[in-house]
Amino acid sequence: MRLLLAPMEGLLDDVLRVALTRVGGYDHAVSEFARVSGTLLPDRFFRRIVPELDRGGRTVAGTPVHVQMLGSDPACMAANAARLARLNPPGIDLNFGCPAPTVNRHGGGAALLDEPELLWRIAQAVRAALPPGMPLSAKMRLGVRDAGRAQECAQALADGGAQWLVVHARTKEDGYRPPAHWEWVARIAAAVPVPVVANGEVWTAQDWVRCREVSGVADVMLGRGAVADPFLACRIRAGGLDEPDADERAAEWQALRPLIGEFVQGVQRKVEARHAPGRIKQWVQMLARRHEAARALFACIRPLRSLPEVAAELQRHGIHAPQPGDAPAGDPWRRIEHPPLALKAMARAA
Repeated sequence: MRLLLAPMEGLLDDVLRVALTRVGGYDHAVSEFARVSGTLLPDRFFRRIVPELDRGGRTVAGTPVHVQMLGSDPACMAANAARLARLNPPGIDLNFGCPAPTVNRHGGGAALLDEPELLWRIAQAVRAALPPGMPLSAKMRLGVRDAGRAQECAQALADGGAQWLVVHARTKEDGYRPPAHWEWVARIAAAVPVPVVANGEVWTAQDWVRCREVSGVADVMLGRGAVADPFLACRIRAGGLDEPDADERAAEWQALRPLIGEFVQGVQRKVEARHAPGRIKQWVQMLARRHEAARALFACIRPLRSLPEVAAELQRHGIHAPQPGDAPAGDPWRRIEHPPLALKAMARAA
């Protein structure tokens, strides 16, 4: 059973990967995509998207990060994959799942799911350009408008050399509207000789159980559910399949507050001050789906425009937000324990 942390363009970058992998529970994460569009990208481009490449391809908590590539030209994808391979990423992933119109208009992401033969040529070219031991995977949706060619696309990617497939169980036109069609993951898994990972609409541990039952696959990738509930993966790992009660959620929020402070510090280091409030609000709004305290916090920071205003409001809610030049807010190698599960483990040991 593997749990993977999804790529989420514009949200789940290296700063948020630090936070979520500090909580733990993931076998590996996948980065946001590196867009390949006709040029040979310099090393600094890959390092900017995936700074973990300078730490052996792992987050500060030790979670491997596979680098995702997006493009439609097999030769150019292969040349860039060969260059990326020199940086020794733990693995490379091919993006055939992004539904964004700006990406699809330029022949990338899920728009390619109408062309299985092209999928095969891209996967085959990239596989041939990589060292034999470097893992290659691919992420796909069910199709552009419908799932009529889903199995054909999956077979093309597997035949081209993808060693496993992540299937986001919706079409491009579905976007992120529920439901996710997990039953199609089962059909795809039956059609290919490589492992398949299910993805889409796993917000709770019970969703994870149902996803595995319906899809018939053991491995699941968590995306928005992980961002909204940072303890979801470790709760699944520990067998805590019931929804946390109000006291457990309150304990989780207490454990998350210093992590949010460190996230804010990381955001300030990465982006201009005028962009930082938006990034902070983005995560707090997602946390508000699962935490009452986050809902209250988001209501307070939503109308604020400047970073000092947002930082002051965070402080008022018990979240210390250090300045970019300050020392790290905490030990980045220290795991964040899930409070209720840690107490239960201590009780069992006693």
